[in-house]
Amino acid sequence: MTDVVVVGSGIAGLTAALHAAEAGCRVTVVTKGALADTNTRWAQGGIAAVTATDDTLASHAADTLTAGVGLNDADAVRTLVTEGPARIAELVRRGVAFDRADDGDFARGLEAAHARPRVLHAGGDATGAAIQSALGAAVRASAIEVLEHTMLCELVREGGRIIAVDVDTAGVARRLPADAVILATGGAGQLYSHTTNPRSATGDGIAAALRVGAAVADLEFVQFHPTALAAGEPFLVSEAVRGDGAILVDDTGRRFAFDAHPDGELAPRDVVARASARAMAAQGGRPVHLDATALGRDHLARRFPTIDAAVRARGLDWAREPIPVTPAAHYLMGGVVTDLDGRTTVPGLYAVGETARTGVHGANRLASNSLLEGAVFGARAGDAAATDAPWPDVAAPAAIPLADVEASPDAAPFTRAALQDLMWQNAGLVRDEAGLRRAAGVLAAWASAATPPSLEDAGLLVLARHIVAAALARTDSIGAHFRADAGTVSRADAPSALAAQEALAC
Repeated sequence: MTDVVVVGSGIAGLTAALHAAEAGCRVTVVTKGALADTNTRWAQGGIAAVTATDDTLASHAADTLTAGVGLNDADAVRTLVTEGPARIAELVRRGVAFDRADDGDFARGLEAAHARPRVLHAGGDATGAAIQSALGAAVRASAIEVLEHTMLCELVREGGRIIAVDVDTAGVARRLPADAVILATGGAGQLYSHTTNPRSATGDGIAAALRVGAAVADLEFVQFHPTALAAGEPFLVSEAVRGDGAILVDDTGRRFAFDAHPDGELAPRDVVARASARAMAAQGGRPVHLDATALGRDHLARRFPTIDAAVRARGLDWAREPIPVTPAAHYLMGGVVTDLDGRTTVPGLYAVGETARTGVHGANRLASNSLLEGAVFGARAGDAAATDAPWPDVAAPAAIPLADVEASPDAAPFTRAALQDLMWQNAGLVRDEAGLRRAAGVLAAWASAATPPSLEDAGLLVLARHIVAAALARTDSIGAHFRADAGTVSRADAPSALAAQEALAC
C-alpha cells in the first residue's frame, strides 16, 4: 500500500488527503496546530468558479490572466477554470452549504477584477470556515490518521527522492516513512509586520523544500490586501465588501482609488493597495477609511456577520461611520515549483495550495482563486500520489542566487519582530534597490550569526533571503512586485499576455 504524508490541513491538504485515501493509499495528515487552524478557515470572500449559465470559462480565464498581468502559466489557468466546477460539486457533496439565492441557485458575489459575479460564499463571509469544517469532518470520518500539534522538522531525501518526514510532537521526535509527501503548509505572511495571515503562516513547507534542493520561483510576488482593519489585532475586511459597494476614502472623505485605475476600488489588488499606501503617505501615515455606510446595517450584519462582529468588537459601528483600514501582507504567489499534478523537482515530493507555485496566479492572484486552486490542484496531487507512474522532469525557471552583498556589520540582533519590520520597510508593498540591498545585508548578518530561536524563525529567515533576492533580480515593476526605482510593465503590454489568452480556448 502506498504511504502518503500530507503536511498541512487547509483546503489543499485535506482535499489531497481525501483523494489519496479514496484511491487506496494509507494517508497521514500532519498539522502543527489543531486540524482547523489554517488559512482556509479565515477565508471570507469565497471561492471563484463558473457555475452560472451567463458566465464562461473563457471569461474566468481572462480575468485570471489580467490580474496576473499575463505572467500566468496558460495550462495551469486552463486547468483551474475547467476543473473548478467539478471541485465545487465535490465540496457540495462533502457538505459545504454554499449560500443560495431566492430561486435556490447559488448566491454569487462580485469581487475585484472579475467580469462577472462568480464568487460563491457560505455563511455570508464564513466560506473558509464552512469548507474547513466539511473537509475536516470528512477526514475524521475516514481512515486517515491525523497528527495534530506536530511540527514538520525535515524532509528526508535518500537516493535522489524523498522517503520520509521528520516531525516533532511536543518535543518527541518521530520519522514518518512515505512513498509520497505532499506539502500544504500555506504561505508566509508572518514575514511582515502587517498581515492578514494567522500566526501559523511561517512558510514551513517552502523552507523545508528549499533545504532539500527543490526549485522555487516567483517569490518576489507577495500580494498585499488593501483592507485590513487598522484597529486592534489585524483583521481582514473582505474584498466582497467593496464588491457590494463599499468605497475607500481619505481623511478628507475623498474617494481616491479612481486616481489609480478606472475601476476604482474594484481594480486588481496590487493597484488598490498601492493607492491606499499613497493616500496614507499623503496624510502622515494615518490609515485610510472603508466607507460601507451606504450598504445599511441589516445588509452588513446579514452578508458579513464575521466582519460585522469583529468590527463591533473593536468599538466601531461601520453602519454609521467609515472604518480605518490599511494594506497588509496577504498571499504569496510564488513558492515551490510544481507541474499540474503538484510534483516538484524532487521525486516523491509534491506541493499544493499557497506552498506551491503552479504558475496559475502569475504576478498577482485574482480574488477568490486561492480556495479554488487548493481544491483543484489538491485533488490532482492526491490522485497523482496514488499512482506508480515514473516521476517526470518538472520544468523550473533558472534558480536565483542569494544576493551578493556584505553582511551588515551593525545589524541588530535577530528577533522575529525585527525581521518583520525589515521586510515590511524594504521588501513590502513598494521596493527599491537600495532598500532591498539593505535588507539583504541585514539578512546575511543574521544568517551568519547564531541559529534563530526556533525552527519557524530559521525557515522565515531562509525564505526572506530568497524573497529579497528575487525582488532584486526583477528590476521592472509588474503586478504585486513594485519597484519605485524602475520602469513599469503595463497590463496591456505584459509579456506573454496575448499568447496566453490565445492559448486559452476554454
